Amino acid sequence: MPQTLRLLPPSLAVAQFPRESPVPAWATSGDLFCVARTADELSVVCEERLVPAGVRSEGGWRALMLAGPFEFTLTGVLSSVLAPLAEAGVGIFAFSTFDTDYVLVKAENVERAVAALRAAGHTVDTATS
Repeated sequence: MPQTLRLLPPSLAVAQFPRESPVPAWATSGDLFCVARTADELSVVCEERLVPAGVRSEGGWRALMLAGPFEFTLTGVLSSVLAPLAEAGVGIFAFSTFDTDYVLVKAENVERAVAALRAAGHTVDTATS
């Protein structure tokens, strides 16, 4: 199932905190962020420039946003994007919102990811990146 994706401009980071930690104010001040708390941890995806030194994090991620919205009953959307990336050896970090999905790839793998997605029949807009 061909998808349309857009490469978003900011460099992102994924940060980890102990489960009981409060969500840091800096983590929610950018245009794109995701906060997830589980029984084991608090994870934050946010603009890399916002992460203070000393915070356990990994930067250098770029986001590919799938053009949604998608109905919850629709199946195979994310797997249609992840399969070609896996075949190309591109590691990912993904998260979803009510309307769509975001697939993060390391900045050094963006060209390989875009090529793999296009070869699989997807459309990738890199103009705004």
